[in-house]
Amino acid sequence: MDYSVARARARTAEDSLRLQEPVSMRSIQAHLESARGRRIVIKPIDNTPTDKVCGLWFGLDDLDLILHAKAASEVHRQQIVLHEFAHMILRHEQEDLSHDYAKTFFPDLGPERVVSALKRTDFFNELEVTAELLADRLASRIRRSYRQPDAEPGNFGAVFG
Repeated sequence: MDYSVARARARTAEDSLRLQEPVSMRSIQAHLESARGRRIVIKPIDNTPTDKVCGLWFGLDDLDLILHAKAASEVHRQQIVLHEFAHMILRHEQEDLSHDYAKTFFPDLGPERVVSALKRTDFFNELEVTAELLADRLASRIRRSYRQPDAEPGNFGAVFG
């Protein structure tokens, strides 16, 4: 895999968003909802059917649903959600879901409502790496948006140049 290609795709995707400052999770979500023409709902999941699940993006008949596993911190939760946003931004295709798979996550929801999901079996393929790099770029934008101009530097490089 060529990481320079993945980095370039992530940079191009971020630039194409033309996000207005200040950038926040909510502003990115609102931007995506507007661009996609549908609501995005983000919810935690307590008990996942597998221990390998961090975040899932489901396309329901009327909205996009992002589910995230319990995170160790708010920063970790943000990264999981930004990763799923990145898949949307990069236009990574979802797969049609079988009714059995849909019932695994939505036992009380009619299976016809769960239309598609982005499922992955390899966390080191180009799609996943590019999505993670874009999520990192978006997280950096959020941090920069809320940095106070007169705040103390956060590292020695900022102090000593």
